[in-house]
Amino acid sequence: MAMKELTLFVVCSWFVSITEQEFFSSVDQVSQLFNEEENLLDTFSLYIDAEEENLKKMKSLLLLLQLGSFSNPQSPEETMRDPVAAFKLLKRLRHEWVNIAKFTQQSLYQEFQTLLDYSLIPELEDINSAALGLIGLQEIYKLYPHNITKETPLSADEAYYIGLVAYEEDKFQHAFLWFLHSLNRLTDFSSTTKNDLLRFLSSSAYQFGSLPVAIYFGQKLLNLDPSNEEIKVQLGLYRLIRLQRTSNPDIFTLNTQSNNSYEALCRGEVDERTSKRQRALSCRYSTGGGNPRLMYAPVKEEELWDEPKIIRYHDVISDTEIETLKDIARPELTRSQTGWGVISDIRTSQSVFLEEVGTVARISQRIADITGLSVESAEKLHVQNYGIGGRYTPHFDTGDEVNERTATFLIYMSDVEVGGATVFTNVGVAVKPEKGSAVFWYNLHKNGELDLKTKHAGCPVLVGNKWVANKWIHEFGQEFRRPCSLSQWE
Repeated sequence: MAMKELTLFVVCSWFVSITEQEFFSSVDQVSQLFNEEENLLDTFSLYIDAEEENLKKMKSLLLLLQLGSFSNPQSPEETMRDPVAAFKLLKRLRHEWVNIAKFTQQSLYQEFQTLLDYSLIPELEDINSAALGLIGLQEIYKLYPHNITKETPLSADEAYYIGLVAYEEDKFQHAFLWFLHSLNRLTDFSSTTKNDLLRFLSSSAYQFGSLPVAIYFGQKLLNLDPSNEEIKVQLGLYRLIRLQRTSNPDIFTLNTQSNNSYEALCRGEVDERTSKRQRALSCRYSTGGGNPRLMYAPVKEEELWDEPKIIRYHDVISDTEIETLKDIARPELTRSQTGWGVISDIRTSQSVFLEEVGTVARISQRIADITGLSVESAEKLHVQNYGIGGRYTPHFDTGDEVNERTATFLIYMSDVEVGGATVFTNVGVAVKPEKGSAVFWYNLHKNGELDLKTKHAGCPVLVGNKWVANKWIHEFGQEFRRPCSLSQWE
């Protein structure tokens, strides 16, 4: 086997040995595709070289065969009367075509196909999920396509694809903006046609109720394609409906006001009264209620809110520990679920529960020291990496009805450049991720009832890569650390 063939075979074998995983619903795993693409390109180059070398051998053999057959007789039956000629024909056919079979079997086509089957190539669902992530960013942060593509421009075809995904999801205003962006970026090399864009622009505008815009782009399509009977019928319908209406929305102004507190907080629209109340809160060094482990190394405690009490602890985990957690988590990350085996649509991330040994056990003990709570019945440390536009919509941290999650300890394992805040929607508080810090709050009142003010959400990541680790602490074991109360107010 030639060196290039051997190299390709080794690479193929390495790919085949990879265990199939669910990828691409986290930013960290998407980033691995850069190396994956480089490996695929290198392997494809080796495959082509090996096939070209084999092809040269087959062309040489073909030439020899053609020279041998050049002297074939005009009357084969007459020639075969000579037993020597018959022997020569039989031997030539046997020898030469066995060689042909050998050379064709040397093709690495099947190995290369196996490599592609086991490679980490995104599925169509991954592409659609990424497009939905961009649409989600556009929706929550009130962005236009040119805002999102400022750092990395999209071609007309790529913008058109995002528009189609938005259209299929009935997000017609956002689809319109992507189709318009695509129209402005059309070139002679684009596979997307102007006719398709004008058709979808007109249809999108109609779907969200802007008839003048629908008629405008419909007319442009008709001017471009006068024989289009479909658009003629649609234009007639649009004009008829327009006569019956007195007002039309303005497509070109996205509404920047929202009654949705989740979206408003994600955009940084914090009420001034909330800010004023937060400024009255304090910071301190804490020993976790006199824990011996913290007497000489107290933690930095910052009050973020007083009711419910939301605390940020600074510098609770080192960079080295963070990288260790990431290294442990990466091979095991799977799409986040809500309930047994149910893939989450409200939490777009990948996550894993880590075994409580080594670094993980030390971090869990530190959480117990800081909070003064027992972690004996707590859940394992839960590491998450969010995807493109990764978010977690408003929810409560509830768990087992018998042994509820009494408290949450949320560790930020990365900074996030833009977006990614944790927001408490019922009290109007937004917490920006800060690497190495953690946020702590009680989900339950002392009487065991759910604290409705703890409803919270994770905002979409606009720029950056969000890693977090959760420790959900349960009721059992807290009987003497956080005694129950019969008061309906506690």
